[in-house]
Amino acid sequence: MKNILAAALLAGSAIGASAQGQVNVICSVQADWCNNIATIYSRTTGTKINVALKGSGEALAQLIAEKDNPKTDVWFGGTGDPHLQAAEQGLTLEYKSPTLSQLHPWAQQQAQQSKYRTVGIYSGPLGFGYNPELLAKKKLPVPRTWADLTKPIYKGEVQVANPASSGTAYTMIATLVQLMGEEKAFDYLKALHKNVSQYTRSGTAPIKAVARGETAVSISFVHDGPGEKMQGFPVETITPADGTGAEIGSMSIVKGARNLEAAKKFYEWALTPSAQEIAFAAKSFQVPSNKATRIDPNVPDFRKIKFINYDYAKYGSSSERRRLIARWEKEVNSLPR
Repeated sequence: MKNILAAALLAGSAIGASAQGQVNVICSVQADWCNNIATIYSRTTGTKINVALKGSGEALAQLIAEKDNPKTDVWFGGTGDPHLQAAEQGLTLEYKSPTLSQLHPWAQQQAQQSKYRTVGIYSGPLGFGYNPELLAKKKLPVPRTWADLTKPIYKGEVQVANPASSGTAYTMIATLVQLMGEEKAFDYLKALHKNVSQYTRSGTAPIKAVARGETAVSISFVHDGPGEKMQGFPVETITPADGTGAEIGSMSIVKGARNLEAAKKFYEWALTPSAQEIAFAAKSFQVPSNKATRIDPNVPDFRKIKFINYDYAKYGSSSERRRLIARWEKEVNSLPR
């Protein structure tokens, strides 16, 4: 991992340590990844970087609140749906990177769908985290399908984030709607609700709770599991056999950015293989968007996962997100457990 950081420092210094000024970044990935980005970028470019850590739902809310006087230049990471919503609402700037052709088709498609107001920087599948020690102690089987999580044996044993604040949880709702149809998906969410011990603010909190033995099962992006395991925690991940969705983590330049040139330089840097490898040093194991980026062995093998044909354009729209979250709040979150 130290070698990754050293290589990133070396590659970054080649970009030019003569850059000056500052850039203000909302960072919606794991804290370690955000901190590594800040350290390496400032050291290698001479640019002061101010990083604020926020979940993707919170980040979108901040951009909306600051629309007339933006204090942010770049929004880095987090699920793509709210980035598409920000683009739709005119909160982010059209910018067509000259390096687009170096990215995977799904990352280029994200840019095209947003009229080049956002771009894909990584992708990762939705699935379950589980604590094998806790399951064995409670004599519970490993859940293998979405339906398994609604079984009475898992009552109080499941954690998932709140879709109003978490892109992870919104991806779950959108996935289930596409997999089952909307009415059946909401029937499912009501059944799942009986087994949920807590709806967390952050999408990464449930798998951390699994790792620490605070809950047996989480609904999470599976790339968040290996990092916990590498720290010695008992945690495994699985993707549902009946199909799942994936996030396209994205990056956007904020419309009205005070430090526009600095924002563009950061944006270009973040699309380079050396910058994208920083994720692995922070134990974040998504698939990077630049095709030339070296893939860590901990990154999930997409060929072994059953994916739905996720409609990023439809479920990335503001009206659809608002409608589905409002329905979840009214019909699911209001129910007793």
